[in-house]
Amino acid sequence: NNNKNIEPSDMASSVAFEVVAVAVQLMVVLLIAAGHGGVVVMVEADWCVAKSDASHDALQKALDYACGFGADCTPIQPSANCYLPNTVQAHASYAFNSYYQRKGNAPGACDFAGTATITNTDPSLSTPSFFSFLSHPKLITY
Repeated sequence: NNNKNIEPSDMASSVAFEVVAVAVQLMVVLLIAAGHGGVVVMVEADWCVAKSDASHDALQKALDYACGFGADCTPIQPSANCYLPNTVQAHASYAFNSYYQRKGNAPGACDFAGTATITNTDPSLSTPSFFSFLSHPKLITY
């Protein structure tokens, strides 16, 4: 049987590892900026996610649009890193955020016919590692 039960301690270890990884990345950026005489400004991060009350059909149409017009949907394909959880809601959120980030967080890039919303709450906190590649604060070096 290949099914594994995930113990709470395993989940906590995984989340702790991700927190440490982000902290190390931030320290590296700060050291590089300081070494070049730069100033790093941390800007509040935001994410584009599917609305919880959006219909399955509307989300599927919006997901198809996002994947066809700029989102990187490779990670949500079967057997890819972010395929699970395998729900239209989760895949739409991933695609919407990819599209939104690739469009430079432009106003209007997170609507998808009313099925999406912008949040300042890191979605990887509720679904560890699903959004981890996009869950870092934006850093601007001057």
